[in-house]
Amino acid sequence: MKMQKLQFALAIAGTLLISGTALAADHEVQMLNKGADGKPMAFEPAYLEIEPGDTVTFVLTDRNHNAEIIPGMLPEGAEEWKGAMNEEITVTFDQEGIYGYKCLPHYGMGMVGVIKVGDAMANADAAEEVKHPGRAGQKMAELFEQLKTSQTAQAQ
Repeated sequence: MKMQKLQFALAIAGTLLISGTALAADHEVQMLNKGADGKPMAFEPAYLEIEPGDTVTFVLTDRNHNAEIIPGMLPEGAEEWKGAMNEEITVTFDQEGIYGYKCLPHYGMGMVGVIKVGDAMANADAAEEVKHPGRAGQKMAELFEQLKTSQTAQAQ
């Protein structure tokens, strides 16, 4: 009888463990020399909305890219991350909030992106105030417009 209870408890624990990980989604962001819009040096998609626990894999579609967090553009308590050049990186996003990321060698050319995790917007203002070089500032302004449009649509 004790053995049956133990097996039952282990089966339930295994099911809960599997179902907990099954809820997390995996997303891909391509690192490209040219985006679908014809503009050079792009992440596609450059704007994502995901849930806490989801992962994003930054796929090395074209060489000479990386993906890394932009200092000042992540929620409090979230860990910074930095992918190596010419390598894919998979990041799990556990903290809700706004994350800004870049390709280090092409940052000034506007190779940036934004990920919104969950519903929390606590760090959105601080993230939006971060200064960026060259075309990155214009691209970030476009991405924050997408974020605001999405927030407005969800509020209605």
